[in-house]
Amino acid sequence: MSSKIFSAATIGLDGEIVEVEVDVLGAGLHNFSIVGLPDVAIKESRDRVSSAIKNSGFKPPHQCGRITVNLAPADLPKASPIYDLPIAIGFLLATKQLQFDFTNRMIVGELSLDGRVRPIQGVLPIALLAKEKGFRELFVPAANASEASVVKGINVVPVDNLYGLADHFSGNRHIDYFPELEGEMLFSHGEYVDDMSHISGQQHAKRALEIAAAGGHNVLLNGPPGSGKTLLAKAVPSILPRLTLEESLEITKIFSVAGKLHKGQPLVTMRPYRNPHHSASSVSLIGGGSYPKPGEISLAHRGVLFLDEFAEFPKSVLENLRQPLEDGMITISRAKGSLHFPARFVLVAAMNPCPCGNATDPEKICTCTPAQIMRYQQKISGPIMDRIDLHVEVPRLSFDKLQQKGDEERSFEIRARVESAREIQKRRFEGLPIICNSEMSSDNIRKFCALDEKCKELLRNAVSALKLSARGYHRIIKIARTIADLAKSESIDSAHIAEAIQYRFKSE
Repeated sequence: MSSKIFSAATIGLDGEIVEVEVDVLGAGLHNFSIVGLPDVAIKESRDRVSSAIKNSGFKPPHQCGRITVNLAPADLPKASPIYDLPIAIGFLLATKQLQFDFTNRMIVGELSLDGRVRPIQGVLPIALLAKEKGFRELFVPAANASEASVVKGINVVPVDNLYGLADHFSGNRHIDYFPELEGEMLFSHGEYVDDMSHISGQQHAKRALEIAAAGGHNVLLNGPPGSGKTLLAKAVPSILPRLTLEESLEITKIFSVAGKLHKGQPLVTMRPYRNPHHSASSVSLIGGGSYPKPGEISLAHRGVLFLDEFAEFPKSVLENLRQPLEDGMITISRAKGSLHFPARFVLVAAMNPCPCGNATDPEKICTCTPAQIMRYQQKISGPIMDRIDLHVEVPRLSFDKLQQKGDEERSFEIRARVESAREIQKRRFEGLPIICNSEMSSDNIRKFCALDEKCKELLRNAVSALKLSARGYHRIIKIARTIADLAKSESIDSAHIAEAIQYRFKSE
């Protein structure tokens, strides 16, 4: 006898339907084989499934002769143990230990040896696929039910164990659908631990970070050790606009596939903040692997990617940032095809001016030679520096500044201005696949960033004096557009251009 159960695979950030076909030949020696390009975790399913079926009180596979499981389509690589549960149900159906209508039902889940159902990764893309393909019911591990229930229009059935699910299909008990969760109800915003008011002084750096948050621009903080670069970077998420439900679903999808969702957290409701160590490999930063998964730049999507000790990252690793910094996306190519992961983040990088860190400190002596300083700064290539919009000096604060009890501006006050600027951009780019000024193309710049003669003259002098590339020229205009939005100005004035130019000086 043979049976068929519908399941799913996650390819990149999208789901694909997988048909789990189970054929049982009662005669002959026992053999349990799984075909259809399974990975090692799936090949080991036969042992987990066999024990789970036996320990749940059913006739086990080793008493049923030859068993063949086919995961179709056969040319689609399958990874992770999410097919344990559908294989077990398919076996019970093929051996007539269960009888039920499998149409319009999708099943996913990993089994433990005693028949309990363990949580899996990538449930949100699978739930979206089930809804898109018209499935009526989606059976998922109970621990993943809240994540799947965010998707409206699909009945989510939480499964605790194999025996309980078999009882449900046989009609001996009924498992209630998991309540459909309203995204807006889950969307309660938490408070950030790090606040701009915790940082004394550094008004110039705070202004630059406000511009970066308002327009989605990249920032490089350059200064001696202990000047507050890391504290400033940690506070950036607190001044970014609150997440929208659409952005939250987009981020949650990435975290779900990567297995980074916290238990009991069906939605990511706060801006991501990723801080990989400078020893991180290229694959961990940009994503990849035999079965490609999102890397740190995708996990930072719509949030902040903080690269501390920027010059200590291997040059080959940093060069991988060229495409995502320009396109907001990373393309991972393999022999069997290419996958695209979103990577639209605000890059905040921090570095010292020299190996000893004291080159720009007026009160400390730098022990580095000019050649050492040059080699240190040349660790970051020109194309990468050219893609960073705002280059900011962060000086060491004096004792008096540290002790000064001034009224530092709170993050929520800065965020209010940032959200107001983003609202202007939202209206400006209505109908376009653009959210903020940093995403404008050259055609968008011509359309939305008209310049008068005084602005053009300033830019002409800047291009000549700073030897700006075409990219640098366009980025100055984008920054000026953001500064104008923060000032609630319809047009870009020369003052906006002048402020934007000062942030490009260090890139040259």
